[in-house]
Amino acid sequence: MAGACLAAVTAVILAGGKGTRIAGLFPGIPKPMIPVAGQPFLHWVVRWLDQRGIGDIMISVGHLAGAIEQWAAGKPHGITLRTVAETEPLGTGGAVVSCLDACRDWVLVLNGDSLVEVDLAAMVERVRRDGLDGGVVGVRVADASRYGSLAVGPGFLLTGFAEKRAGAGLINAGVYLFRAELLRRFPSGQPLSMETDIMPALLAGGAHLAVEESTGPFLDIGTPESVVLAEDFVGGLFGAI
Repeated sequence: MAGACLAAVTAVILAGGKGTRIAGLFPGIPKPMIPVAGQPFLHWVVRWLDQRGIGDIMISVGHLAGAIEQWAAGKPHGITLRTVAETEPLGTGGAVVSCLDACRDWVLVLNGDSLVEVDLAAMVERVRRDGLDGGVVGVRVADASRYGSLAVGPGFLLTGFAEKRAGAGLINAGVYLFRAELLRRFPSGQPLSMETDIMPALLAGGAHLAVEESTGPFLDIGTPESVVLAEDFVGGLFGAI
């Protein structure tokens, strides 16, 4: 059953950002291509998807796109791996909408500079079994000050987003699952934010989105403090490398 559910999913990896907070540490390298344990971090994101049964993968590229395109073209992943280049910055939501023509019935959105351990098969099965429109992954952290938090209602459904604030919270891991038809309602080629445009519009329109809480590790490599943790994180997530 899990394999059948995942076969209907296309993963869209967002890899077009500039990574300004750590650009000085890795000049000329797009953030998802920062080397970790002998491979670009993006390699581990793709490997994570592949190991969990997602074989149809698109990478949305923008800033320093050539480096990612060259890497993707030369990797014999044994999966369907394509890149889609922005001609102008489209934001996290606009980048996903621009990929929809080549997506399957369900779209899994994640970032090329972060990883979280979550049971994707269970998430997809829950959404489909309960007739929901999608879902979002949340992670419990002791300090939510760097991230937006998730507001959760009855049935552990998403009701909205809270602003960044200090203290413990259930943060948005930046991993989303959607019925592709929902996203096709948004205009293509226009800048859109996933957090401030797409998600609020879906909730206002009555979409039912599950919150899948991760109990595993989570890392994004967006700051100098976090990027130095990446090798140990990858080693823990994938075992011996």
